[in-house]
Amino acid sequence: MTSRLPKICVAIQANTPAEMFSRAALALKDARFLEFRLDSLASPTSALPRLKRFLAEHNVTAIATCRRKPNSGSFTGSLDEELSILLKAARAGCQIVDLEIESAEEAAPAQLENFRGALRKAGAQLIVSFHDFSRTRAVERAADRIASFAPDFVKVVATAQTLSDNLAVLRLVEDRSASSRILGIAMGEEGLVSRVLGPRAGGAFTFASLGDGTETAPGQVTAKTMRALYSAHNLNSETRIFGVAGNPIAHSLSPLMHNTAFKREALNAVLLPLKTRTVQDLLNLMLELPMAGAAVTMPLKQEVMPHLAAMDALVERIGACNTLRVGGDLKLHGYNTDVAGVVRPLERRIKLKGARIAVLGAGGAAHAAVFGLVDQGAEVFVINRTHENAVALARSAKAKALKHEQLARHHFDAIINSTPCGMKDSKQALPVSENELNTNLVFDMVYNPLETPLLKLAKSRGIATISGLEMFVQQGARQFEIWTGKTPPEDEMRRVVERELKRRG
Repeated sequence: MTSRLPKICVAIQANTPAEMFSRAALALKDARFLEFRLDSLASPTSALPRLKRFLAEHNVTAIATCRRKPNSGSFTGSLDEELSILLKAARAGCQIVDLEIESAEEAAPAQLENFRGALRKAGAQLIVSFHDFSRTRAVERAADRIASFAPDFVKVVATAQTLSDNLAVLRLVEDRSASSRILGIAMGEEGLVSRVLGPRAGGAFTFASLGDGTETAPGQVTAKTMRALYSAHNLNSETRIFGVAGNPIAHSLSPLMHNTAFKREALNAVLLPLKTRTVQDLLNLMLELPMAGAAVTMPLKQEVMPHLAAMDALVERIGACNTLRVGGDLKLHGYNTDVAGVVRPLERRIKLKGARIAVLGAGGAAHAAVFGLVDQGAEVFVINRTHENAVALARSAKAKALKHEQLARHHFDAIINSTPCGMKDSKQALPVSENELNTNLVFDMVYNPLETPLLKLAKSRGIATISGLEMFVQQGARQFEIWTGKTPPEDEMRRVVERELKRRG
């Protein structure tokens, strides 16, 4: 069975044998490749009879691991006891056992050879693994240490502190996959790229957790996420890689929206969340992997500008780029799709040329709205708590600035909120008071919650509304067009994002 392993192994750990095998049974719903972290149990030996029954009853491939505490595991026993438990697990039906490099190096040559012989007799294969829980360094040297024991699998696990750390791990996998069965993973949120793309680079398989809160290593994601969201089991050398970059980024809805669109249109592509603190870190990953494109969040929207080989007119005028495409020459092309996120929903409801539109706020989102609407011929008024910022934005975009206290005396075809007021957990619910809503339409860029206090107020007064969800989907739809050259499945993109927002509450 180990000659044709599934690409995703679900790691199972628990406090008791009952809990371990209950979780293992749950994992069987969509996985037939499990790792049993026996060291998570107070008495690993006590679980072996139940392990034997479980494996006899179910057609699964199983890895047994019993990592000792000095080697970043939880087992407090000796080397002899570790080897004994692993051998008994093999005899119970585990086809693979995982022995950490420290134990392999500590064992006497004859002791290790006897262990290897007994494993072969039991029909089991050996992983020798290396773990660095602090950083990514000398992964080639770690692989050489492991290779000296001639195991069936070489497993090198590092910790990513940057996106670029993924490159070292993936290069190791790619370079050695032809000569050995190798696994390479960088732990941590920054290391997600290696977890998803390891098998694509030639890795034997990758690891996932059963569910949230059951992770056996930092940055491990659920098997459902690996399969349903990232299609990690189906990626190949032809898969185009995209990302959404920023910090924080874990809760971004862009991967859900774009990966749904890729699947809907039968495109061999995947978009991953990329946690990064610097634009150079992102560019290293994009150009060396290489990637096909990326969405970027603040402050990267400005920081990426000097690195663009070409940019659209909106990026040049606004001074912000939220979408990158890598050309065939590996040069970066920059676009701003935030403008489409504002203009498209509005033009479906009102005639923009000559329309009087008030934009609340003067930040990055406001810049996209003001410049985009001025380009469409609208008469745009910028209102901001700090009036000087409103004046500066209005002057640069050829719009008008209006003091907040003057807002109630004017009537507008639309009022757009670009401030974070009303966002989930925001201290300030409303950017304007009820008597200032002199408008036919209210557009709130905030999309979490789906119905903000501003939208509720507008609806109570019979005013038409546009939610931030529509802006999010429309800017994403424009990104999809840029990256693929195809018509985006907007309804499907909206449906999955809306459902997820409702689930998050």
